[in-house]
Parts: sequence; structure tokens; C-alpha cells
Amino acid sequence: MSVRTTKTKSGATAVQVVRYEQGRTIIMKHIGSSNDPTRISSLKETARDWIINFTRQQTLFAKEATFDPLFTRYRYLGTRHNFLYETLNEIFKLFGFDDLKSRLLLDLVLVRIVEPASKLRSQKLLSDLFGISYDLTSIYKSLKAIATLKEKVEGSLVKFARENLNFDFAFVLYDVTTLYFESFTGDELRQCGFSKDNKANQPQIVIGLLVQKDGFPLSFNIFPGNKFEGHTIIPVLTALKDKYLIPSLTVVADAAMLSENNIQAIKQAHFSYIVGARLGYLDLDTVIQINRQLDFTDGTTIRIPSTKGVNSGFLICDFSSKRYLKDKSDTEKQIAKAQKVVGGELTPKRYKFLNFQKTGSSLNQKLIERTKLLWGIKGYITDLSLPNQVVIDRYHDLWQVEKSFRMAKSDLLMRPVYHFRREAIEAHILICVMALAVARFMELKGGKSIRVLMESLKKITDARVFNPASGEEALWRVEIPEDIRVLLKDIGVTY
Repeated sequence: MSVRTTKTKSGATAVQVVRYEQGRTIIMKHIGSSNDPTRISSLKETARDWIINFTRQQTLFAKEATFDPLFTRYRYLGTRHNFLYETLNEIFKLFGFDDLKSRLLLDLVLVRIVEPASKLRSQKLLSDLFGISYDLTSIYKSLKAIATLKEKVEGSLVKFARENLNFDFAFVLYDVTTLYFESFTGDELRQCGFSKDNKANQPQIVIGLLVQKDGFPLSFNIFPGNKFEGHTIIPVLTALKDKYLIPSLTVVADAAMLSENNIQAIKQAHFSYIVGARLGYLDLDTVIQINRQLDFTDGTTIRIPSTKGVNSGFLICDFSSKRYLKDKSDTEKQIAKAQKVVGGELTPKRYKFLNFQKTGSSLNQKLIERTKLLWGIKGYITDLSLPNQVVIDRYHDLWQVEKSFRMAKSDLLMRPVYHFRREAIEAHILICVMALAVARFMELKGGKSIRVLMESLKKITDARVFNPASGEEALWRVEIPEDIRVLLKDIGVTY
């Protein structure tokens, strides 16, 4: 858009905001008209302010410079976000992604970070924001080749974590999530199963994600949607050991990964483990032992030999008053529901603390008393001889995996998945994991969320201006403020 002056029938000078499209002049806003030169100058200033407010872009020149006749030769064609593009590509170089030799992959990762969307929308964003054109058919056809780059990408992520995030395989965090499809037809990979997205009637896949202590992704694997999450951890760890020749490693996972077979397999691979304990499955004598030995004050812990045949392991328990209040509240609510079933106020269902008999339902008093013994207590199973609090702290790092999954699903829109061919699905997940790695790194170094960081970088725009005299287009960049320069320095990019 630009400011235009034209003569009216009365001989006055009209000031308008116009844009040029395919050789046509389109009036965006009529500002006003006057015969007074001072008034005309004021109208021009109003027009420039209107353009700034409408486009939400910073002015290119100081106000006094806008009256310089030099600039009236140029025609404003719009803006580009080349600064944002250049910054993300500099970060890609830090990751070694240039070695992948796939410009399309990097551009799809880049636009996934900037504004996650479908491949169709991504094609338009690349064109609108950066002036980069791709044929949509070529994008879809390239997904098969992109999927084959998974091993190289994971190698780059591990190398980057080692060199920049002090990663040494001492501790890795593992968890799984599910991604659903906008479809009701499944296949060998897309299966209905236990959904973490509450989409049990839609096909899904299971994603196993391995991250370091700060939530930076190292490796991922895709499993059929009906795969039990506890059966995913051993193949992931085995592949990791074989690929990187790891002599020792400690894996941290939640209670769903806990089984005697899994723990024995981890030990056979000469790995150590920290997993959440399911205290509800312990025998009553062990529950009573924990209750008697544990001092019910915040921060107190106990360690006892673990049971169920895992002879070399330990069960560590700690107490939290905040957890105690929550457990107490949850139990009381469940008891209240069970009592209403016994009293005939609710339809009989499989509520906790209920005994179902031919003659009717009754409260399970033994289970109620057993549950009360564990109020406020959390358990962890490990084979490490580290101090109890260190083990507990390492387990609590699992929230980093959960945060990474939330980022992938919300900030990067990994779900729902619209692809149906396996190669396209694998390429989509690979793009999202690469975007997650860059986003997590930027958050760790920048100290702000990825969305806030993107909004800050988007403010640095390049104005496209056309000089009719020379027939050339130029890019004029706004001044980079100091806070953005500090941010870039923190991330490791200099300008």
C-alpha cells in the first residue's frame, strides 16, 4: 500500500491510500482533500499512520524522512519475514540439519515452528511470509524420501545434545503418547486402542519419545495404536544401545512401564532404571510396613527391598502433605459414590470400594482401610544406590517429557494426523520432532515460550519496495532492537 494524491473535480488535492494489483489501482482508504499545502501534508501523515495501523508494521523511516522526495519514487509491495527465516536457518546449522541435504524438509520444519498448519496451508505460508514457492504435489511426493532421514536426524539430535546440553546418556526419560487420525477406518498401523486424547473410537498411533533431562528430544518410535505402552520401552532402549554402543544408562519411566519382564530385560542389557511404583498392587504386609516406617512429614523418605522377584531393586517411598490432602479428597468422593450405590441412589457400576454380591452391593471396608494407609505416599522402584532424594528428583524430571508432548500437540499441532500412508505419517512425525527439538532449545536458551519468541522475531520485517525507474525490487529491514540482539546472542546466533 502507498499514499497517493490526485486532483478532484473542484481542483482540490485528495489524499488516498491505494494498493496496486495486476496493473490496477485499488483505493483502500480516502483520507480527505484540501487546497491548503499544510493541510495536505497533515492528510499524508494521517494516511501513513493508517497504513501502519492497518498492516501492523513498523514505519520504515523517521517521520521527517517520509517527506523526502527520494522516497516517492518507490512503490510499497508488502512485507517479508526474512529475518525470522534467516534466524531459524542459523539455528538449523547449529543442529547440523544442513547435512540432511533436504531444503524442503527444513522449510517444512521452519514453518511448523512459525505457524503449524497442514501441508496445504504451509505451502501458502512459505510463499506469503518468505517468498518461497513449492508445488503442492511435489511436497506430498517428497514425504516418502523425508521419512528415510529419521536415523540421520536422530544422530544430529544426540550429537547436538552432547555438545550443547551436557548430555551423556547417564539419565534418559521415556514416555509414550497417542496421536489420533481424522478417520474411522484403520489399518495395521492406525488402530483403535487406549487413547490419551479421549478419542477411543478413532484410529491412532502410539509414539514413544526419549528425551534428556531438559525435555530435549533424542529419539522417537512409532507403534500401532493398540500397542500396550509397557511393551514399547525395551525395543527403544535396545536400539539405542546398539546404535551408540552405550555401556551404561539409567532410564526413567512412569509406572505403566513397570513389569518384572521389563525390569529383567533392562537389567540384562546392563542398564539401570527408575520407575514409578504401583503401591496399590503391594501386599497388605508391605503396605503396613511402609505406613509404620515412614514419618508423615513433608520430605521424609524410606527405602526397603522391592518385592515380586526383583531381588536387586529397592522400593523408595516419600510423603507429601499436599498429596495426602488430594488422596484423602479423592478417596472420600469415591466412598460417597459407593455409598449412594449401596443406598440405591445410583445405578450399580464398577465404582471403587464396592463389593458386588447376589444379595446386593456393600462397601469394601478392607480396601478402604488399606487405601487410607497410603494417603500422601508415592513410590519409586530403582536398582541405584543413589540417595533417596536424588532418585526422586530424577523421577520428577518426567514432567519434561510431558511438557514436550504438550508442546508437540498444542504449539506444534502434531495432532490430529491427516495422512494415511505410513511413509507420510512417519515424515509428519519426523518434521514435528525436529521442530520440537529446535523449539525446546530456543526456550531453554531464550527463557520464554516458543510462541512468545516467534512473535518477537516476527516484528523484524523487511519491506518490499519497487523502484519504477530501475524496475528493481529492494528489501528494507527495520532496525533490530537491542532485546532481540540479546535474545539471538543467548541462542547462539549473531547479527
